[in-house]
Order: sequence, then C-alpha cells, then structure tokens
Amino acid sequence: MASAAKKRRLEGVEETAMAENFIPTIESAYKINSLQLGMKVGALYFPKLDYSNPKGDDAYFVHEEKQTIGVADGVGGWAKLGVDAGIYARKLMNNCVIALDYEVKGDVDPRRVLQEAFLSTKAEGSSTVCVISLRDDNCLHVVNVGDSGFMLFRNNQCVYRSPLQQHRFNFPYQLGNNENSDRPSDALEIKVFVEPGDIVVAFTDGLLDNVYPEEIEEILMRETKGGVCPQKLAFTIATAALENSLDERSCSPFAKAASLAGCKYVGEAKIVKIHRRLQVNRARKHISNVSYPLITYPKDLTEGRDVSYKVSKRNRLL
Repeated sequence: MASAAKKRRLEGVEETAMAENFIPTIESAYKINSLQLGMKVGALYFPKLDYSNPKGDDAYFVHEEKQTIGVADGVGGWAKLGVDAGIYARKLMNNCVIALDYEVKGDVDPRRVLQEAFLSTKAEGSSTVCVISLRDDNCLHVVNVGDSGFMLFRNNQCVYRSPLQQHRFNFPYQLGNNENSDRPSDALEIKVFVEPGDIVVAFTDGLLDNVYPEEIEEILMRETKGGVCPQKLAFTIATAALENSLDERSCSPFAKAASLAGCKYVGEAKIVKIHRRLQVNRARKHISNVSYPLITYPKDLTEGRDVSYKVSKRNRLL
C-alpha cells in the first residue's frame, strides 16, 4: 500500500493515514467493527512563568458527550503590541464547545466546529489550534492549524505524528482576525485509524519543542505496565517537557530544528505549555458517549469504504 495519501479539498487539505503494522483482513474487519470504543482523557497545562500573564497563552477543552477535544496556543508575539493572545486562544476553545452543542454525537465535523468558533471569536491576537473528534465512522477526525497537533502511540511506539504547518521556521499558521492571519480553510484535515488501547498525545508547541517522541515512548513503557491512568501520564509527560525546557545542556527538538533552519538560539526558547493525552479504550455498556473502533478497510474488503493507507514509521509525515 502507499505510504500516505493526501486529497486536496475545496475548503482545505485532507490527509488519510493508517497507523503502521496493521493489515486488515475480512475476519479482523468484522471483529473490530463489532466493538465500541470510548475516550478517557487526562490533561495538564504548565503556563510560562510570567507573573503579568499567569493564565499563559494556551487553552484546551474536553467535550465528553461529543467525544471531542481541542488545544490552542495563543501566539506570544502579540505581547509586544500589548495584546494577550491567551484571551484569543481561550475564547476560541470556548466557542468550539458552544459550536459542538449543535453537532450530532458520533458525527462531529471538526472543520465546521472550528469555522463556527473562528467566526465567533472577536478578540485580538491569534492562535494555533488542533481539534480531534472520535466519530461513529470508525475514524478520529482532526483539523489542525499551525504547530499544534498530535502523536499516535500503539504498543508504546509512535506510529504517526501530524504534520506541522509553518510559513517558515518558528512562524506557524495561526487563526486570527488580523488581515494577515490564516483562516480555517487553510487547516489540515486528518483522518486517522486507531485500535483499542491506542494512546493519542495532543499537544501545543511547548511539548513538541522539548520532548522527542522516543522520550514519550520510554515514559509509556515505564508508566503503563500496571495499566493506563490518563491523568498520571499527562502529568509525567508534561513534567518531562518542563524539566527538559529548564536544562540548558539539553539538545531539544526546538534547538535541533533551529539549527537545521540555520537559526541560532541560546538555551530553550519555550517552556512547556499544554499537554493533553487521550486513550481510546473499550467502552463499558453504561457509558453513553461511546463510539466504534477506529479502523477503515480497503474497498475490496468492505464494500463502500474508502481505501486505507499505511504510514510507515520511517516515512511518516513529520
């Protein structure tokens, strides 16, 4: 199968990805499709150490009923103009929650949610954003703007990471009301196929800049031996990012990326901001907000379904 597929859509870009090491069969198709999955969420936010802005620049939401989560990172550069971009990020997330009230459970359209939230957010500033929804069509549907995003872990291995959107190094795509800001139509739309027990780490750049996927793999191997506690994992991963950000000797992902881009940065440029993690697990019968396992099969296995694509670890889009 092809390593990845991209389909250009009128309102933006859609990427379809199959996590590696999964080859669907007719037997597995019927077996997995008969299960129901739900999401357990843990979240932790470490704002920058700034007494003038104790709430920081980031925000997130969890909408349990609609099985949808989101993170946003207000662009700190607005502070030079006296604007608190964290207000924009928080209002954007709040408006996402309001927009979700009009969505059908199990059939949430993250792009539509983001579009409605964007139109309702009138604050100054700008923000990156990632909205993830578990739908009844056996997919995680994701819409992402900028350098926020998510990673998918299966059996404690990172099998997929969402691509970044940057105009240039350290200048991510960002939603805002300024005429030069990006729009929801510029967002990358992603459809990801997952299995029971998969772990999704959603993040803003504070996590991405300070922790390598391999470090998260080590944490998962260590912390999930006796079972998975989402909130404990959120704390452990976010704390690792915080500690790395304070270590001047650390060759962080941000420092490495800056070097590759020909930029010079002394020490760490950012401290960890938001870390969120999401586990997809078999849902108990009494849980009302359940969905189905996230697998899609080629048309020759199940009639009428889209063709699936496999993303190898070596060739995944970074």
